[in-house]
Amino acid sequence: MLPLPVSHPQQKFSYGKIAIRDGNVLNILRSRARITNLGLVILFFFAVFSLLFNVNVWIDASPGLPHSILSTLSEDRTMENLDHLIMVPGHAIWNGASAKNRLDEDLWTLEPYQRHSGRIEAFYQHIVHATKLTLQDENSLVVFSGGQTRRDTTTTEAESYLRLAMQANLLPRDFIRATTENFALDSHQNLLFSIARFHEYTGAYPRRITVVGYEMKRKRFTDLHRVAVRWSKHQFEYIGIDSNDESTVAQEGELRTYSETSQDMYHCHSQLLQKRMNRNYHRRYHPYHVSSPELSDLMEWCPAKATELYNGILPWTE
Repeated sequence: MLPLPVSHPQQKFSYGKIAIRDGNVLNILRSRARITNLGLVILFFFAVFSLLFNVNVWIDASPGLPHSILSTLSEDRTMENLDHLIMVPGHAIWNGASAKNRLDEDLWTLEPYQRHSGRIEAFYQHIVHATKLTLQDENSLVVFSGGQTRRDTTTTEAESYLRLAMQANLLPRDFIRATTENFALDSHQNLLFSIARFHEYTGAYPRRITVVGYEMKRKRFTDLHRVAVRWSKHQFEYIGIDSNDESTVAQEGELRTYSETSQDMYHCHSQLLQKRMNRNYHRRYHPYHVSSPELSDLMEWCPAKATELYNGILPWTE
């Protein structure tokens, strides 16, 4: 049996049924008191319950999709088996209404260097090849990626590519394994945001990625962007299609961009960041911090040493 509380000879004050002497309260609190094993068990379980309750409250209060959004999202079991992301990075915006006129440059919003270069046909072939792959693999989702990158347009690169695919009957009507990623401002974001969009659309992250784009950008995607998001090279394929008369100027420009990217892997220090700002005329920003919170730290990664790779846990590295 534990000893009774130590008594103190000083003046005694009463409050209800509790008596406290006018002395060193700290000594009283330190003194031993009688408590049963049952009392200890009750206190222990009360503490555990309190901890679990507060954790649950914290989780419920953490950022996420509010009910007003969740209530509009229907579950589609046809998406459960999708594990192959086929991504097409956008390079321009098609404003036409008929695929018959797809090679008319006046129906495209282009940069000056993109005109009279055969690039429009390359854009279309990227779309054609990606849609063929999607139809061949029933576990794939094709994502056209590219934001509203031109000042005088009201649509995104991605939306115009998908619209052209539908106008050209490259995909069946009401085809659900095709979607757009409408916020990417460069090729690094094309890859990262398309992974996030795949998760947003299907509820899971892809296991394989195929990118269909310019052949001259192959090394940038395979050696830099893939490495930056730490995606396995064994689960990554790049299919390159260039225009027939790709200019030397374009090749030299790609070499410069590759060099800049190799020194600023996440496009947050150098001229690459300025390029993003210059393309975001309409002040758009993506929703993926909410819909793909597992990628938030990666999306915000901007190390002081610009070549330092993100070292946190990712859904595909766990």
